Amino acid sequence: MGVVDFILNLAALLLWLSWRSLHFDPLAQSTPATLVGTLRRAEPRRWKGWQLLAGLVLLLALRPVLYRGVGSAAGWTPRLDLGVVALAFRSDSFPAGISLRTTALYSVLSFGRLLLVFYFWLLIVGLINRGTAEPDPIQKVVRLHLGRIARWPWPLQLLLPILLTAILWVALHPLLVSMDVLTPTRSPAHLAEQGLLVGVGLFFTLKFLLPVFLLLHLLVSYVYVGTNPLWDFVSTTSHNLLRPIKALRYGKLDLAPVAGVLLTLVLLHWLPNLVLRWLLERNLTLWPQ
Repeated sequence: MGVVDFILNLAALLLWLSWRSLHFDPLAQSTPATLVGTLRRAEPRRWKGWQLLAGLVLLLALRPVLYRGVGSAAGWTPRLDLGVVALAFRSDSFPAGISLRTTALYSVLSFGRLLLVFYFWLLIVGLINRGTAEPDPIQKVVRLHLGRIARWPWPLQLLLPILLTAILWVALHPLLVSMDVLTPTRSPAHLAEQGLLVGVGLFFTLKFLLPVFLLLHLLVSYVYVGTNPLWDFVSTTSHNLLRPIKALRYGKLDLAPVAGVLLTLVLLHWLPNLVLRWLLERNLTLWPQ
């Protein structure tokens, strides 16, 4: 069920991005006052904005029924991994297994989590390539999706996802408590600390993104794969990311991508797990109750 949930989340994300991309079409947004404004597409649009949004809403509305039926039969408990804490959506009081209300909440939050992580990744990629004088087509699309945020000072860009996540956590906390997903906190300060920890947890998701860029860069460095804007984007992003350790290149042998992958896994995976294991052995926790 976890794989099915991930695939459906990707489908929902594609619907969302397709709807957002309609707003970036210069032929759709142009006015007759300009030369471009006189141009129109020869072929009709296959999808309209409302159809894409309707498909997204329909997907999020129907999959709780699937989770309710299949999940209850398989004994599946929906879990939402937030990095520093995992939320289990149980229905112990529901005799038939998982309640529809529980799966509906999980459906929305699961997609919301993926959407938040995706835009966080776009923000980080935009920051890495911030100094690029002539952005490639893919980087331009990244900046279009970020909008005005792409032009903010970098400290504000880093603080934004943390603060936004903390606000969402505080807003959703009463609902999660009422559905027995969370236990009440002792004070508003503890609640705010929880939100900030969940926000900081977004940075640990970069262990799934940055190694992909670096390994692809290593591949295209030694294997000719043709010319494509995607490879240019991967190479530019990787070069900017590896700038602090570019001295690890000796002639034609470039060890920087491998060192970058290892450093990313150490800082964002192995070291956090080591700290959590050390705290667990001493009956300590970073999570405020």
